[in-house]
Amino acid sequence: MDTLSKETRYLRAKEKVQAEKGFYSNLTAYCIIIPMLAIFNYTTTGFVWVIFPAMGWGLGVVLHGMQVFGYNPFLGKNWEEKRLKEYMGKEG
Repeated sequence: MDTLSKETRYLRAKEKVQAEKGFYSNLTAYCIIIPMLAIFNYTTTGFVWVIFPAMGWGLGVVLHGMQVFGYNPFLGKNWEEKRLKEYMGKEG
């Protein structure tokens, strides 16, 4: 039983690391691409269209970060874990 517990913890930790890696990749791409788009925007036209992809993608990065790091202002911290324990207690 202890081995299963260690394996389960390892798999959960691995999933969290993969999720963080995905977030940081997303954030890095945002920090590289948006300035490039801004330079392109300012050298080609007078209309500041770069604000639209910056805001849209920026919102996506913020929501991705909230999901990865478990921040949910509506349901609170560890809401999912509490609900799982509650449902498992009803069945057991």
